[in-house]
Amino acid sequence: MAEKRKSMVLSVVAVAVFAGLGRMVLQKIKADRAARRTNVAGPLDEKTREWISEVVRTPRQ
Repeated sequence: MAEKRKSMVLSVVAVAVFAGLGRMVLQKIKADRAARRTNVAGPLDEKTREWISEVVRTPRQ
């Protein structure tokens, strides 16, 4: 009886772990799709904008 209970607990824990991992994967996929649609990585401050503009305008050698 004790071995059956152990195996049952192990299977329940395994299902919970896989369900949690699956949920995390789905959240990551949704977040990636949303980020791709908006093409925005995050808010940029003025210093970062200036640096990007300078890098884009400077010709490479």
